[in-house]
Amino acid sequence: MTSLQELLQQREALEKQISDARQREISQAVSQVRALVAQFGLTAQDVFPTGKGRSASAGSKVAPKYRDPVTGKTWTGRGKAPKWIDGQDRNKFLIG
Repeated sequence: MTSLQELLQQREALEKQISDARQREISQAVSQVRALVAQFGLTAQDVFPTGKGRSASAGSKVAPKYRDPVTGKTWTGRGKAPKWIDGQDRNKFLIG
């Protein structure tokens, strides 16, 4: 039967092996990631997009779809309709 002291020494040796293997594998993984980033010209934003639980397009700017011929104000067609277009045929306000 193995003594407590021998088991503790074995555990210490195993923990060192685990730590060494982890460092080695992390180093290999970082090398692979760097190679892929360089190969595809990726940026940090490509790999780690900002935003919490939102899609990549959420909150992005959208080109205006409608223009008021009188004031020149525009509207994307999203959200509440402005007063100048509300209740009217939107086709006559479409931008080219």
